Amino acid sequence: MRKMPLRELAERAGASPSFVSQLERGRTSASIGMLRRIAGALGLTVADLFTEENEVGHRVLPRAHRPELPTGPGARKYLVSQRPLRNVEVYVGEFDPGASTGDEPYAHGDSQEIFVVLGGRVTLWLGDQDEARSYELAAGDSIEYRTSVPHRVANAAEEPAEVMWIIAPPTPD
Repeated sequence: MRKMPLRELAERAGASPSFVSQLERGRTSASIGMLRRIAGALGLTVADLFTEENEVGHRVLPRAHRPELPTGPGARKYLVSQRPLRNVEVYVGEFDPGASTGDEPYAHGDSQEIFVVLGGRVTLWLGDQDEARSYELAAGDSIEYRTSVPHRVANAAEEPAEVMWIIAPPTPD
């Protein structure tokens, strides 16, 4: 589903490739701790590992039920794509005036990320903090980059901003 090589999964989960191979073929079992590490490496929950569904049908996610991720003061980030994440992960964010994703840029995995401004204006910095390049983006603007590039977002405007992150394939962290 993730198109992740077995060796990469084993490395991310802290297991040997032979163990993961045997587990995948049903020749061994795993502890709860190991299942948690494997699920985490795949961007899943342990329960997702036991689902019998190969294809997920249409699923509605009411705005009030979006899982919220921890962010800084005045900022909210919500997961829009539903688990198990298969090919893409999508987040929306809301930034009050002066709010940001934090003072430090962050990176995660090495996937393609598209950042879209849905409303308001924000500044997106790409690169390490000392050498970051800034981009002023308004409603309707977008930019794409690798998730391995450190990045951060801030709303210096006097009105709230709404943004969307689209990441493919989903990142494990």
